[in-house]
Amino acid sequence: MSDLLKVEDLWVEGRPPGGEYIPIVKGVSFSIKPGEVLALIGESGSGKSTISLATMGYARPGCRVSKGKILLKGEDVLELDLKGRRDLRGSRVAYVAQSAAAAFNPSMKINRQVTEAPVLHGLMDENAAVNHAVDLYQRLDLPNPDMIGRRYPHQVSGGQLQRLMAAMALSCTPDLLVLDEPTTALDVTTQIEVLKAFKDIIRRENTAAIYVTHDLAVVAQIADHIVVLYNGEVMEQGTTDQIINRPTHEYTKTLMSAVRKTPQGGASHSGDDEGISATPLLQVSDVTAAYGPVTILRNVDMVVEEKETVGVIGESGCGKSTMARVISGLLPPVAGDISLNGHSLPGAVKGRNREQLKRVQFVFQMADVALNPRQTIGKILGRPLAFYHDMDTAQRKDRVGELLELVELPKAFAKRYPGELSGGQKQRVNLARALAAEPDVILCDEVTSALDTVVAASIIKLLESLQERLGVSYVFISHDLSTVAVFADRIVVLYAGRVVEQGPTARVLSPPFHPYTKLLLSSVPELRQGWLEDVMETQEARSGIAQGVQMNAVGCPFVKRCPVSIDGVCETQIAPKRLSANGHVIFCHRQIDELLSEQEMAVGTAVG
Repeated sequence: MSDLLKVEDLWVEGRPPGGEYIPIVKGVSFSIKPGEVLALIGESGSGKSTISLATMGYARPGCRVSKGKILLKGEDVLELDLKGRRDLRGSRVAYVAQSAAAAFNPSMKINRQVTEAPVLHGLMDENAAVNHAVDLYQRLDLPNPDMIGRRYPHQVSGGQLQRLMAAMALSCTPDLLVLDEPTTALDVTTQIEVLKAFKDIIRRENTAAIYVTHDLAVVAQIADHIVVLYNGEVMEQGTTDQIINRPTHEYTKTLMSAVRKTPQGGASHSGDDEGISATPLLQVSDVTAAYGPVTILRNVDMVVEEKETVGVIGESGCGKSTMARVISGLLPPVAGDISLNGHSLPGAVKGRNREQLKRVQFVFQMADVALNPRQTIGKILGRPLAFYHDMDTAQRKDRVGELLELVELPKAFAKRYPGELSGGQKQRVNLARALAAEPDVILCDEVTSALDTVVAASIIKLLESLQERLGVSYVFISHDLSTVAVFADRIVVLYAGRVVEQGPTARVLSPPFHPYTKLLLSSVPELRQGWLEDVMETQEARSGIAQGVQMNAVGCPFVKRCPVSIDGVCETQIAPKRLSANGHVIFCHRQIDELLSEQEMAVGTAVG
């Protein structure tokens, strides 16, 4: 079979403002056949997205393709004029971005956006385009395919929106799909459904695809070939089996070593609960919170001790970030209490005094959004120093340097702007800003979710080091169970705004599990080919993967996704509290011994 895409000796140059052009992609070559997926992997800044965009005849502002060929069915994309490239994009080569939420227009209904490209390129009229879109929705396993296109983007889940973006990309039946980190920001269960949909439709349509990612476990499920990139150069390339199981280059081996391990009981800092103190550092008691008429958190309890990390896990929409907002005072609770060292905190941030504010700090998920692009790092870090500690200019300058060194950045970064820093460096500045207040508790909201595995591992190592040196406690919110498993002392599992399980990490990650915890654990990708097909055959996946989170005031919210639900009970009654052992609590209608028996039976069946 002939190559659908062939990239030969591709060089791309970039020019900083006022500077000279320097090479950022250096002599890259690869090819893809119809029906194949080629993965570009490497750390942030390795040139993955730059190369993938070049296959569309596009270079970012300040960049240019200086040498090479990009042959799509024998035609050199780089030789096309502006109109030719415009005709190419969307029709013959389509792009699926990392954030579907950012890519969709929130003011337009989904069908209008999905059908825009085929109508614009003159491939079909509007009615035919809508019918084609509905067919794509069906093939991508989207619920209610006849009606979903009539909704607005905010009315569907994150996983559904990502698949709708795939439908948009496939609307013109392109020869090549460019998938740029399409599952990075998704939780584990949503990631599975999106990966399965992408894999099925690529094979069915015989479309070639470039899959840009830093997640090797995901690559193992979808790619046929892998190109390993570092600093714009190819370090190694070959079949997926060869790269994953028999890597030869040291850099590839480094990437392999950074792959997050599958969560297992006993992998955490502490094995058993040493007991909750009479006056814990932070206590969340029976908290209920809402956005307008919609209740998000219901009767949530959580405790954080000194120098402790509590991981909060769950899918998107389960209330994890809302909990952090309530603790910080950004969202006052409807009911319940939040106390620090036994003293109740005012529910709203405006009611807290300076001392109370400084003791609980927030590190937001997206450093790009959290850091003012128009201010230098020195000024960004200087503001909390002036507000909380009344430091003068000279004191602030000295302390900014100390804070940068504390997060392992050079003092010279104080004169830089956020746009001059990498993603990992910006997240370190984000953390330094929280540390400037000298807090007791830091709320970390998905702080590693947008980072590649190597950079994310370095951030976790930094957090551990700071905890050891400063004695700070963390509430670590994440959908990445692998990270939480090795970092947290205790885990709180949230589902639909309710705590369904909590306890010492080693206990939560060992049977018996709440059925929802078991679903989350079974959904963490493994670094082996065939894992995706295997997991889709499990009882948990068949029951719960494809359904979204639904808030409800009556009964157990997980009932419609639960493989062991009790008819007539789970949908009408709130789940009772079951005590397992050593501070491990499960909220379920099933008895502890029933859950344990069922889960041990499932393990025996899998082994057999």
